[in-house]
Amino acid sequence: MKTFDEMEYHPTAEKLVQILMEKTQNTNPLFFRVMVAYYFSVVASMMRCSIETLDRGEIPVNMYAINLSTSGSGKGLSTNLMEEQIIDQFRFNFQDRTWPLAAEANLPVLAQQRAARNNTDPDIELQNARYEFENQGPLTIFFDSGTTPAIKQARHKLLMARAGSLNFQMDEIGTNLLGNLEPLSTFLELYDIGRIKQKLVMNTNDRSRNEEIPGRTPTNMMLFGTPSRLLNNGKQEEEFFSMLDSGYARRCFFGLVKSHDRNLDMTPEELLARKMNDDTDQFIEALSNRMGDLADPLYMNKRLMIGEPETLLLMEYQLKCERQAAELGEHEEMRKAEMSHRYFKSLKLAGAYAFMDGSPSVTEEHLYQAIKLAESSGEAFQRLLTRDRPYIKLAKYIAECRRPVTQVDLTEDLPFFKGSNLQKNDLLQMAITYGYQNNIIIKRSTEDGIEFFRGESLEATDIQKMIISYSDDLAYNYRPDTQPFTELHNMTQVPDIHWANHAFLDGHRTEENAIPGFNMIVLDIDGGINLSTAQMLLKDYRAMFYTTKSSTDTDQRFRILLPMNYTLKLDAKEYKEFMQNVFKWLPFDVDDCTGQRSRKWMSHDGEYVYQEGELVDVLPFIPKTTRNEDFKQTFNDLNSLNNLERWMVTNTGDGNRNNMLHRYARVLVDAGFQYDDIFSRVTDLNHKLPDSLDEAEILSTVMTTVTKELAEKAA
Repeated sequence: MKTFDEMEYHPTAEKLVQILMEKTQNTNPLFFRVMVAYYFSVVASMMRCSIETLDRGEIPVNMYAINLSTSGSGKGLSTNLMEEQIIDQFRFNFQDRTWPLAAEANLPVLAQQRAARNNTDPDIELQNARYEFENQGPLTIFFDSGTTPAIKQARHKLLMARAGSLNFQMDEIGTNLLGNLEPLSTFLELYDIGRIKQKLVMNTNDRSRNEEIPGRTPTNMMLFGTPSRLLNNGKQEEEFFSMLDSGYARRCFFGLVKSHDRNLDMTPEELLARKMNDDTDQFIEALSNRMGDLADPLYMNKRLMIGEPETLLLMEYQLKCERQAAELGEHEEMRKAEMSHRYFKSLKLAGAYAFMDGSPSVTEEHLYQAIKLAESSGEAFQRLLTRDRPYIKLAKYIAECRRPVTQVDLTEDLPFFKGSNLQKNDLLQMAITYGYQNNIIIKRSTEDGIEFFRGESLEATDIQKMIISYSDDLAYNYRPDTQPFTELHNMTQVPDIHWANHAFLDGHRTEENAIPGFNMIVLDIDGGINLSTAQMLLKDYRAMFYTTKSSTDTDQRFRILLPMNYTLKLDAKEYKEFMQNVFKWLPFDVDDCTGQRSRKWMSHDGEYVYQEGELVDVLPFIPKTTRNEDFKQTFNDLNSLNNLERWMVTNTGDGNRNNMLHRYARVLVDAGFQYDDIFSRVTDLNHKLPDSLDEAEILSTVMTTVTKELAEKAA
């Protein structure tokens, strides 16, 4: 079996999809692919095309689709083009020629059957059949709403003619869903083979029941509209997913387009040329003529054969889907149902493609073309199931507002933010928790008793674009720039350069002019720890170290540049608090006067070194956030420890206890402690660790290294 990437979409369908994309200026093809497949299936099923399978007998060609796309993506324009320019000739020829001929041919057969069964006059039965046929109302090819009795009445007319199909086509599904639950329930039963049980009603002089006609009537359905109106966390969404759970998940093809891009760089002349393409018009005209030819009575009740090789291919796909479905959790019942039935939807669609191509059988290529769309549909269905829940929408709303909002704002702007105060607070807490895990920072603050929420979607730091500004002047002409982290030495080592980790309005370096946005922490170390010790303690982090002008061998002074995992935009107050949190986190003392955004540093052509590692996670340091509250609580819980001990405890986990104790001991060696004091401090810290090490292991590993380092230091 081919891989998904090796499969191709149906060529005629895909050509039409590209035209629809050009006409609508929509670059996302999925909505159009599902739509075109639906209309191809309508044409085939109206002509009662069916597939003669080896294992299931005869099955009708038909298709159900749920097709969602954002407002302005071309749903109306593409639907009109399909109905008015593509299937227009088929529709005209079918209604004016094929349908009357089919009815004229089948009504006498029906009359003969009734006459033989009832022992009545065939001519009278034919007269009654014609009256009954006309009494069912006119042929309706597409309908957008209905009742179960009306659907059964229309179906009865189709059974009498042995032609046509029921085609339920509902626009704006979000608006119209609740008013069409009855026909949706009826169509659920009709999908597989086009059969439905009759409702028993009382037969009276005023209302007599039609005699039931055994047979099948293919049904097609396309529900389309905008996702926002349907997935609104209200009654519509609840009923929609109940509908999927009842059986539509396995029966439908899905399209879900949450955003669409348009080419806005074209000139008006280019846009007009694309919309009035002669080649496009010729293709549409040729396809419309071809569709019209398919309404020929010669193609009525066409049976497509499917051979053993194609059947085995379909079964291979069926087993593959069922194995994938079996790996899903028990809570993913709808995904299991949809995935395990893709083969059946693919078979029906392959029949539509074969009918369009005039093929006498379903070929391997037709199956691959249908499977290709079924897999794309499956991906869309997965996106549908993982839609944004209310708390996610709330988190994103707060992050996108770019201003503080209150609960009044949330109630007015978000229809799902309702209920009791307890329910609202629970929703807010879930939004904060979601943001905590998905790079959305939500800050809570209170002013004059009013609670405000402010959010920000964090941007991951691009290590090739470190934010800096620099100048040869102390306060003016700071040039904003971005540089790859590994090339920052080209700035820090140039003589007489002043630089900062923020940019400034008009290049004037003041706190008021600082432009929010930084992705690098800069630390000043003015003695108290050696550069090599600082490197060892921060060995897990990506960093650059460079010595300053006042550094000596005995009193090392240097700077540490730590790229952050996210770019933050903090005001002056928040930045100062942020840096204070960073200082608390570090295992050694630093110059704590570097907590201003307007802080600048001086370059120096001294020693510099880079080290690899992970980027510093700054989420715990951002003020007024849940992560920051957790950080502060941990700090308070370990308040009895000094910075170095606290660092060791908070950075120790499963599998690295011995390694962290080694680092701690090496710091003590560098600080001038002797063996006994080092052993005492190491064992004391070890007792504060969860699942501490045995003293024997410390002696045989950590203290053995200490002995060697003390000896080397003495030499």
